[in-house]
Amino acid sequence: MTPNRRTLFLFTAAFAAAPALAAADDDDATAVMRQTSELNDAITNGQPAVWTRYLHEACIYTDEDGAVSTKAELVPQIGPLPPGVSGNLTMVDYQTHRAGDTLIGTYIIDEHENYHGAQLHCQYRNTMTWIKTPDGWQLLAGQSLALRTDPAEIALTAAQQNEYVGLYRLDAQTTYTITRGADGLSGQQNGGHARSLKAEVRDMLFSPGRPRYRYVFMRDAHGRVDRLIQRREAWDMVWMRER
Repeated sequence: MTPNRRTLFLFTAAFAAAPALAAADDDDATAVMRQTSELNDAITNGQPAVWTRYLHEACIYTDEDGAVSTKAELVPQIGPLPPGVSGNLTMVDYQTHRAGDTLIGTYIIDEHENYHGAQLHCQYRNTMTWIKTPDGWQLLAGQSLALRTDPAEIALTAAQQNEYVGLYRLDAQTTYTITRGADGLSGQQNGGHARSLKAEVRDMLFSPGRPRYRYVFMRDAHGRVDRLIQRREAWDMVWMRER
């Protein structure tokens, strides 16, 4: 599945499983729920006319990769899922907020996908904005954020863990200390608190619950760890080892 078509699948299927949207006696909320179900059906049946009818002319949609699509760009992507791809979506933590003629829904999609035999599990935080117009409720904006999870952990021997133990310096005032205890490695920046460190692969650690960060260790010509690269998304900070 291409990223854009995959995003459309996540976006529309999510609403089809959303009876909580109309939990109150709210005819408008019921209408939005029905329309989103029609959008979902239009994806599997290849009916772009439904999307043309319900998307506002000024609609913009931001997918989990940060790409922004207009209505004119989004509608032509509509079509059934390609052969070899299927998915099961569950919506959790659904919240809806209304301000006048605007309805906003935010929720997490828990996705289990079969991609040509590979089993994938992903989660997304979706936020959708509907506005009431003379032509009824129309979708003005949508955004999908991929929720990150911790990577799989590998086990390191005590000797391998000890290779990372030491004091690392960023500047004259800022240091980061790695220690090893009964529960394994932990890291602590001066002035902060200690966080557990686990190995994703050798020479690359992560802190559970903080999947945006990686700790990459570099070695000198003799194989000794001499630098720590703290990677925040695609940005690196280099900490030199002092001891």
